[in-house]
Amino acid sequence: MPWVGYSLSAILNQVQPTAKAKFVAFESCWDLKQMPLARPELAGIQFPYVEGLRLDEAMHPLAMLTVGMYGDTLPPQDGAPVRLVVPWKYGFKSIKSIIKIKLQGSMPPTTWNLSNASEYGFYSNVNPSVDHPRWSQAREQRLPSAFKNHPTQMFNGYADQVASLYTGMDLKKNY
Repeated sequence: MPWVGYSLSAILNQVQPTAKAKFVAFESCWDLKQMPLARPELAGIQFPYVEGLRLDEAMHPLAMLTVGMYGDTLPPQDGAPVRLVVPWKYGFKSIKSIIKIKLQGSMPPTTWNLSNASEYGFYSNVNPSVDHPRWSQAREQRLPSAFKNHPTQMFNGYADQVASLYTGMDLKKNY
């Protein structure tokens, strides 16, 4: 794995979530002096960027807080100083430049769900049988190829490790 960091559960276990905690909410840094293009009218989304996971997803050992990759410190464009990596979900769940993590009882808002709920559900699991409203997700492009010539794998290839988190859920409805 290219990431340098630790399982999100390590920090969550230190704060000992109560039974009331069902979700984890994240907020990114938003500083117009450092990020002059981070304006809703330019980016098409609201700021600060917010994201969320169910607590059981956040406690999974593959959900990581990362501070580096390939042995180096994360550069700003990759999410410095700390970012979330959730490898079985689409990349927009991997919030960058985290400044706030909050445990809460209700489902937190997420930037893409707020921007376009019909296209971006809260769970954001990689599910090749559920197309995005504007494109198919059945095949993926692997670099350096210029073509989508590989079948997309359920949960981004992590089905053996994480499918049990979603037992009994309708993964088409809860996209």
